[in-house]
Amino acid sequence: EGTVTDSNPHLATCCELLELILRKGLQQPVLSLAHRDYWHCFEQLLHHDTCGRLSSVSLAVQQTTACSKLMTSQGRGRFFIRLMLMRRTLGNVVKQLLHTNRVIEVSGHSQVMIENCLLQTINIIYFLRSGIALMLSVKNCSFLDESWLLPVCQIYEAVPCRELGMVLRYLDGRVFVLDLLQCSQAQVDMFVEPGDIIDEINGISLRNASNGQAGVVLSKLKGQPLSIHLIRWRGEDGSIYQPLVKHLRQLKQEKPSLQFGPKPASQQDRTAGQKRGQTQCVKDGRYSQ
Repeated sequence: EGTVTDSNPHLATCCELLELILRKGLQQPVLSLAHRDYWHCFEQLLHHDTCGRLSSVSLAVQQTTACSKLMTSQGRGRFFIRLMLMRRTLGNVVKQLLHTNRVIEVSGHSQVMIENCLLQTINIIYFLRSGIALMLSVKNCSFLDESWLLPVCQIYEAVPCRELGMVLRYLDGRVFVLDLLQCSQAQVDMFVEPGDIIDEINGISLRNASNGQAGVVLSKLKGQPLSIHLIRWRGEDGSIYQPLVKHLRQLKQEKPSLQFGPKPASQQDRTAGQKRGQTQCVKDGRYSQ
């Protein structure tokens, strides 16, 4: 019993198992020409809801489709699973799939195998739900295309009175911080490190951003309150977040002085102190999860 958040080390494993069983039961026939993942089954389910009983599913599908941080069907399927787990309705959706033959009959498996896979999914969902409150971050979704293991995501909010002073690099559609300029807001306030990702600014997603896009957004918001969503290159345990390894290597090739290792204790103390009391140059600046 208790509350499960994204920092729970077992959450990703449970979600991987859920996905594996769903994919096994709902995968496309071997000779199919069109790629079809379990996400497409959730989408198609709505087309056969003639009685309007799946309004919550419809809202979740719309929210998933509208999320600009998701580039693939795999990412959308994972986002949808997280949404429905958090809302405690995924079990009902899978039950509805069991009784909607026109959605699952295109699978290359027998009806019995499909039903067994979906029943296993329901059992895992009920196990996850028993006495547990799932508090998952909907905003932290930019890496669902690649991994169930999510990065540390923080929000920095402030009204800066000087230039932020971040040197940025665009790699694979993501905005990385390469360096901090001397005496800049970023260096003084220590809210970001080289290797971190600027994921969103004031609700504007920078996933799949073009070169210079972050600078354009910041220029338009000059002098206004900022809410910056940061993806940290360090995981919960202080080690490198694995999906970022190749990108950090590229950054290090460009700037060899960068160090992506465990944070020294003295630096941890300084960072903790900085979070407790922001500089005078920031008005009501704060971190939030």
